[in-house]
Amino acid sequence: MSQSNALRREVDAAPAPQAQSFDINPLPGPVGAEIIGLDLSRELTAADFSRVHQAHLDHHLLVFRDQRITPRQHIDFSRRFGPLMIHVLHQFHLAGHPEILTVSNIVEDGKPIGLGDAGKYWHSDISYKELPSLGSLLHAQELPSEGGDTLFANMHLAYDTLPAALRNAVVGKRAVHSYLAQYGQLQKEGNWRPNLSAQQIAQVREVVHPVVRTHPENGRRALFVSEGFTTHIVGMPEDESRALLAELFAHSVRAEHIYRHRWQPHDLVFWDNRSLIHLAGGTPDHLRRKLYRTTIEGDVPF
Repeated sequence: MSQSNALRREVDAAPAPQAQSFDINPLPGPVGAEIIGLDLSRELTAADFSRVHQAHLDHHLLVFRDQRITPRQHIDFSRRFGPLMIHVLHQFHLAGHPEILTVSNIVEDGKPIGLGDAGKYWHSDISYKELPSLGSLLHAQELPSEGGDTLFANMHLAYDTLPAALRNAVVGKRAVHSYLAQYGQLQKEGNWRPNLSAQQIAQVREVVHPVVRTHPENGRRALFVSEGFTTHIVGMPEDESRALLAELFAHSVRAEHIYRHRWQPHDLVFWDNRSLIHLAGGTPDHLRRKLYRTTIEGDVPF
């Protein structure tokens, strides 16, 4: 038997994925649902995956409880939604898995093992690319006994509740997004951010996106600006741009737009970067926290 025929027979003999019984329970507040009873270490059937995909569109954020998955399984599940993005800070890629960014405040042998100040400012992941992120999946590896929450703000609600004057002010506006917007400040505030090489800087050139984007799958409009990456509005005087963005930032994160995620062991949280912005709630310095993140590539905002 030829090697190709043997391989084909092995593939044909592989058991088909089995349907799983799981519940989708909406979370209290303006965003999110938890998924109970689904094991992501197993391959999902097409029907189960379709149900998860629709829940993600309906709720913008999914919490998969108690996921005992490997980095490879994390990557494989993420890839079902689209190509994965490789973060510019290669220093914090998980060894052997460049698709995974380590988010951690742990220091070993005098060096940080991950990005310890990730999410210090409200942001949508990788909005500074021409093809910003569809969504991110963050898997808890080691959690502190206190702190470590992540906050998410619903940018569809933020747009829907804009006062008339603000809504009129953003019609047709476009804004610049830059990875470097807060980078220098973060370097001053802590020791997590390495100096970027010329090659890394070339990977994060400024881009321009609409201030209000239309979600390509659910058709809803959302604000698409954040204090973390949005620097200014194109074609406006600097002072007017700064004032308008300040109003939009403040409105976006009103309490009624926010869900606070209190992590449980082995949570995997999958959020839609086209619909939400998020913020790290902070962890006491003496408590260890480590999570693994994959990020899915999206499309050109419109």
